[in-house]
Amino acid sequence: MGVYAPLLGVGPGPLWGSMGRRMSSCALSPPLSSVSFLFLLLLATPGARAAGYETCPVVQPDMLNVHLVAHTHDDVGWLKTVDQYYYGIENDVQHAGVQYILDSVISALLAEPTRRFIYVEMAFFSRWWHEQTNATQEIVRNLVHQGRLEFANGGWVMNDEAATHYGAIVDQMTLGLRFLEDTFGNDGRPRVAWHIDPFGHSREQASLFAQQANGSRVHVLYSTPACYLWELNKANLTWSVKEDDFFPYADGPHMFWTGYFSSRPALKRYERLSYNFLQVCNQLEALVGPAANVGPYGYGDSAPLNEAMAVLQHHDAVSGTSRQHVANDYARQLAAGWGPCEVLLSNALAKLSGSKESFSFCRYLNISICPLSQTSAHFQVTVYNPLGRKVDWMVRLPVSEGLFLVKDPSNKTVPSKVVELPSSDNPELLFPASVPALGFSIYSITRMPVRRPQARLLQPRPQKFGSPVLSIKNEYLRATFHPDTGFLRTIEVLDQKLVLPVSQAFFWYNASMGDKQSDQASGAYIFRPSRAKPFPVSHWAQTHLVKTALVQEVHQKFSAWCSQVVRLYPGQRHLELEWTVGPIPVGDKWGKEVISRFDTPLKTLGSFYTDSNGREVLKRRRDYRPSWKLNQTEPVAGNYYPVNSRIYITDGKMQLTVLTDRSQGGSSLRDGSLELMVHRRLLKDDARGVGEPLLESRSGVWVRGRHLVLLDKARDAAAGHRLLAEKELLAPQVVLAPGGGASYHHGVAPRTQFSGLSRELLPSVRLLTLARWGPEMLLLRLEHQFALREDSSRNLSSPVTVDLRGLFSTFTITRLQETTLAATQLRASASRLKWTPKTGPVSHPTVPRLDPASITLQPMEIRTFVASVQWKEDS
Repeated sequence: MGVYAPLLGVGPGPLWGSMGRRMSSCALSPPLSSVSFLFLLLLATPGARAAGYETCPVVQPDMLNVHLVAHTHDDVGWLKTVDQYYYGIENDVQHAGVQYILDSVISALLAEPTRRFIYVEMAFFSRWWHEQTNATQEIVRNLVHQGRLEFANGGWVMNDEAATHYGAIVDQMTLGLRFLEDTFGNDGRPRVAWHIDPFGHSREQASLFAQQANGSRVHVLYSTPACYLWELNKANLTWSVKEDDFFPYADGPHMFWTGYFSSRPALKRYERLSYNFLQVCNQLEALVGPAANVGPYGYGDSAPLNEAMAVLQHHDAVSGTSRQHVANDYARQLAAGWGPCEVLLSNALAKLSGSKESFSFCRYLNISICPLSQTSAHFQVTVYNPLGRKVDWMVRLPVSEGLFLVKDPSNKTVPSKVVELPSSDNPELLFPASVPALGFSIYSITRMPVRRPQARLLQPRPQKFGSPVLSIKNEYLRATFHPDTGFLRTIEVLDQKLVLPVSQAFFWYNASMGDKQSDQASGAYIFRPSRAKPFPVSHWAQTHLVKTALVQEVHQKFSAWCSQVVRLYPGQRHLELEWTVGPIPVGDKWGKEVISRFDTPLKTLGSFYTDSNGREVLKRRRDYRPSWKLNQTEPVAGNYYPVNSRIYITDGKMQLTVLTDRSQGGSSLRDGSLELMVHRRLLKDDARGVGEPLLESRSGVWVRGRHLVLLDKARDAAAGHRLLAEKELLAPQVVLAPGGGASYHHGVAPRTQFSGLSRELLPSVRLLTLARWGPEMLLLRLEHQFALREDSSRNLSSPVTVDLRGLFSTFTITRLQETTLAATQLRASASRLKWTPKTGPVSHPTVPRLDPASITLQPMEIRTFVASVQWKEDS
């Protein structure tokens, strides 16, 4: 925070940005202090000017040109909340006020015409901009036009690269770049990526960006990163290509920044749930049009949640590396954003269903609380599916005891069951729902006059040596449990005749407080266990078996603070492990970092695989880095990597994949084993600036989450984990209502089922974005979600073609324009600097002709469109 100057490098080398230790001295600069500089040295060569670089300063040929880049990095929350940073309050915590930084920068630029400055975080700049007078705004527009005030990166925040999902990264970049485009036009368009503070760099982040003094002859000039990059490009050099990423990052032999991959797991889950809800909100706003914003329930708006989600991508937000009161404020912003989206959903569902119901949104289903379902004798459940394909989903709702009659949209009775759970006082009603693509199904629920649920089986199983084998199964899978320990023992895929011994249990690392080797402690950023071998939470688990026609579950209790439900639904090809951890006991003065570990006999040869921001998959090798020779000093923390959505191990024949419901740290520390860190509670600060230990309170103490486990033949595994990860990320949204609402359209019968698509999308195609973009305009992103040669058995890695004509049921596309990823430039007119890698010349494919009837997606390609639309009156 503040205007400060890390030294990124000397000489004509590429710029990634600094990832150094967070220094409080950088943040203590007074807001009105003189501007410091970033020194970049370059030997210039003559060259012609390129479009977008006309305002760059003139360099002196055959001289050493020193580019002084004046900049600021303003954390969108860290030690202070977003508001506290902006207004410059609580300066006893940190002396920083963003509004004053911007005020003083404008004054400094006006005082000296050769000065230049760059700015990054649109969350702050947009707020400052809207507070300025018309005269000041005109001055700023002129500075931007002259290239003296330049925007780098241009996102709402400088997002984290480890704990973020690529869909949310794209959304926050789009929000910031849209503000710049609307405010400054082409003049405000960033021409360079600028990530100087995230704690490591991911390959997927680079992929997303790609889709968007010595001697007397020295010339010193004010410059910007874009102008420096332009001069490098003109030098016509050849460049090495890095294909891996910059994880894990360390700033010392025992100082690996791998703890934040898992810090504040409750906030990480809330962020992921909010992404899910935002996509539902965006889709319904696009499908319904203006009636979703202004309707019988008031004014609905997706913007507050969109902005809150963008703020959460900041590298001290979803990363879990802020102070506790700041983390609370991030959660508050998300909660405030949900409200206007709930109004929007109510308006949209009323219009689409034709019935104005008293809609109820149960935000606490994860702890089995939903007042409407628990108190009503009759209610209806609307299940909305944000996927481009039909989905079958098991609905679980807390209810009072009894027997319930469930009817589907065609008024046919649906199988249902009330299950009483050993871990909860609230019985749950289960019933299967089938929901069309980009649409909803409405189910009616009626309590029958029966006191107790029937066909309920609940078997407590106290552990006794030599107990019968415990197992659960459906038509595809069987999971067996050890009769003595109660731990998972084997997984069988029945139709493929695959059997794998899998032992799963919970362990905890004792967090280091510092030792003779180093005084480094585990903290919000740093993971450093005091020893390599973790302690078991328990050597056995008390188990309870629940078996009904709709679900089979084994409830495991490892300790008073650690439990798990291993679950199988009919038709499910994965095993669901729902874990609950907390409060982690620290009365023994030992900080604890809790993991779920899977041990198998697979011969994995030191290798395992993790996703990059939920999209690409990278191969990892234990105690190895592709780009340099590693001297491993922390055998546990130094092998941890960010896991946004999946981690897997394989011997080339069989593959065990574990999908996560939030970002976590994970690794394979020995062959055949993989582990994921689910929770951490620490007693000492790690000296990276936060100044308080990661000792969460209130809701962050208890954490519940899910791991989805897949066992496949290696050649078939991609289809399973890709499609399941999409279904987990964009889960159905459940909305309740008492029923019997007034008619939305007089004389028109209500509709109990709806699809926003006239035909389903193919499995390899994901509808990444469907959102309002302006009056009678929508933003549309289509993505090929498989990598090249990733799937051979079902041919899902081949190019795929989508016909947009008549695809959407509620609107007609009248005009279609293809843009860059952030939708700020037409793709046909976008230009990029061309570079020569040491691997040889790179082909630059031509932009394909835009034909709405034939949108072809190559593997891992995202194509973005702005569509002019006309909504249908009968939608």
